[in-house]
Amino acid sequence: MPEPSIRTARPDDEEALGRLDRAIWSHQHAVRPQEQPPYDPFFNERFGPRDHLVAELEGRVIGYVRLGFPTPLVSNAHVRQIQGLAVAEEARGHGVGRALIRAVVAESRRQGALRITLRVLGHNTPARKLYESEGFVVEGVQPGEFYLDGEYVDDVLMGRGL
Repeated sequence: MPEPSIRTARPDDEEALGRLDRAIWSHQHAVRPQEQPPYDPFFNERFGPRDHLVAELEGRVIGYVRLGFPTPLVSNAHVRQIQGLAVAEEARGHGVGRALIRAVVAESRRQGALRITLRVLGHNTPARKLYESEGFVVEGVQPGEFYLDGEYVDDVLMGRGL
């Protein structure tokens, strides 16, 4: 698979991003129930195109990462947080997730951030390994924070300096 291009999302990506989100939904990474029609817009007043980096291959959206602030506090403004990462099933294992993480780290630096954090479900081993390989370390665990698909699942906070 050729290397995807990474760019800031555009308003016209909304339909493709929503389809991708629905296609990859799983209790391995989602804490909300699977969305049913009619679907909510992908972009909303909290997260718009400017808050997403998109992986594109041959004109097709194959992944995205959402970047935001962990809190609205001025005292926390030096930190960014990955608040969503998705890669199309057929593109997994080809470096798309890694490219998105590297791009969001670079974007966080460009914005002047000093740290970047994320939350990942404890049982999402592939994501945790990917984040660790990109320099993220476990900074905290909330045991049994979520009840998903009949089991209690840890919420793991990971972070790294920039």
